[in-house]
Amino acid sequence: MTDINRVLRSHDLTPGDVAHRSGVAVSALHYYEREGLITSVRTAGNQRRYHRDVLRRVAFIRVSQGVGVSLSEIRDALATLPEGRTPTKADWTRLSRTWRRSLEERIDRLERLRDTLDDCIGCGCLSLRSCALANPGDVLQEYGDGPVRLVGRSR
Repeated sequence: MTDINRVLRSHDLTPGDVAHRSGVAVSALHYYEREGLITSVRTAGNQRRYHRDVLRRVAFIRVSQGVGVSLSEIRDALATLPEGRTPTKADWTRLSRTWRRSLEERIDRLERLRDTLDDCIGCGCLSLRSCALANPGDVLQEYGDGPVRLVGRSR
């Protein structure tokens, strides 16, 4: 998504520059732009240019995706940042605070998965010896669908 109201600056980056510096393919930059995650400006020759602050946004996108955050969640978070100026430390701190609970819940789920994957997770397969002790006859099915010892009760 191009923002024609933004002005070209002498230190703006080409797509190749951003790709090289961020470790993301140019095609990914174009995709992020189509998805409204980043913006560019156009030169008189209709070539894309990115303001340097896009490097932090791309880094944020990459790290967030790497820990399993969806693009829609990332888009919503980035939408809280100011338009027309480089986000400040205070802007990023505010965004961080809004994500803290969600990230802590995700970390808790990952830790439960790590710590119990080799044990009965309550999914009903009854294939491990520990299932006979933790879920005899699949009694945990009354608490919900799926791995109820990992994701909690749904009923």
